[in-house]
Amino acid sequence: MLEVNGLQAGYDQLQVLWDVSLSVKEGEFVALIGSNGAGKTTTLRAIAGVIMPQSGDINFLGKSISGIPAHLINQGGISFITEELNLFEGMSVGDNLLLGAYHCRDNGRVRQLLAQIFDLFPILKERKKQLAGTLSGGERRMLAVARGIMSEPRLLMVDEPSLGLAPKVVMDVFKALKALHERGVTLLLVEQNVTNTLQIADKAYVLEQGRIILQGPSAELLQNDYLRETYLGRR
Repeated sequence: MLEVNGLQAGYDQLQVLWDVSLSVKEGEFVALIGSNGAGKTTTLRAIAGVIMPQSGDINFLGKSISGIPAHLINQGGISFITEELNLFEGMSVGDNLLLGAYHCRDNGRVRQLLAQIFDLFPILKERKKQLAGTLSGGERRMLAVARGIMSEPRLLMVDEPSLGLAPKVVMDVFKALKALHERGVTLLLVEQNVTNTLQIADKAYVLEQGRIILQGPSAELLQNDYLRETYLGRR
């Protein structure tokens, strides 16, 4: 579904990514993990068209999307849930969700999508008339993910969903992501929370200083000596 080959990208004169390659198959849950500043978010931004790659190629559904504007990439089936969330805080939860489906002209399908969202995130149904700006941190992240799903993406990319959340709320967010995967959603997740991420993802790539240094099935990476010592604090 998604193939990234030899990606190099950065900001102005600052190069952040060096020859990054990764792939996501349809139905997979793939994670990109690493410490803060490793280049994880920059990778997602390049795939989503938020920044222009310096070199390399990004293919989605068999077509190159390198250099294509972000709104066209979104329309083509990639939904990017940023770390900033970008919610409309002065609008209700329900209206934020409806904005996620603004491309859909089938009111019946929109109602079906809302029903699926409320089944997956019951708290959003309880809060649907509440202003998005009044939600808790965990609820805001769930709303951002749910709004992304409303566009029926072929690929959902989520950036740091556990950032700044209490441990219990982090678990709720990871449970929601796992449930999404079990329903057939293809996911590319960027996270610093290595343990929880490897417990729910199919495979993962480890990014350090802009380069992929490890990759493989999550179960194997959990047993990798370097990863266990560097990221999990275990020998």
